[in-house]
Amino acid sequence: MDIKVVDTKGKETSKKVKLNDAIYGIEPNDHAIYLDVKQYLAAQRQGTHKSKERAEIKGSTRKIKKQKGTGTARAGSIKSPVFRGGGRVFGPRPRNYDFKLNTKVKRLARKSALSYKAKSGDIIVLDSVEFAAPKTKDFMTLMNNISLAYDKVLFVLPEDNKNFYLSSRNVQGANVVTADSLNTYEIVNANKVVITEGAVEKIENILK
Repeated sequence: MDIKVVDTKGKETSKKVKLNDAIYGIEPNDHAIYLDVKQYLAAQRQGTHKSKERAEIKGSTRKIKKQKGTGTARAGSIKSPVFRGGGRVFGPRPRNYDFKLNTKVKRLARKSALSYKAKSGDIIVLDSVEFAAPKTKDFMTLMNNISLAYDKVLFVLPEDNKNFYLSSRNVQGANVVTADSLNTYEIVNANKVVITEGAVEKIENILK
């Protein structure tokens, strides 16, 4: 699949980039995408939730009323879950929600997500993005030039670019990642994927 390269002013250049069909032209596997997105979202959870059970409640351990003759149910502790202020039954405890997913499945998921974007024409290839200083105004100018000012856009760079990242940080809907940290969730979550010319080759080396 050949795609024309666009410059930062939004105009097509004379250059073309060939997108590898083994990455951008496969039959998408929806279940692989589901598993990879599920793992990504699970890993974002802190898992620090905690409630006190009856053994952790501070209070008296004396028997609060006699065993028989009251006409009500027997009660041995004020910390019982049936009383207000008592412990919670089977409350949440700190845990790790992350789970293992095979590398081949994760690679297939990224290929599938990229193939969906390529088939729908939602991939744009930029020649380069070089900012002399971090300026949100310059980033918004770029977004307007490529007609993506109001879309959720994922920019994929070949390597870290501090000025470009800082320029995009305050722009709602814009996300900047490097090719080696690209994940399925970010691809699926974006309306458009903008890949720099240098990142195309790096993605191919990672996913081939």
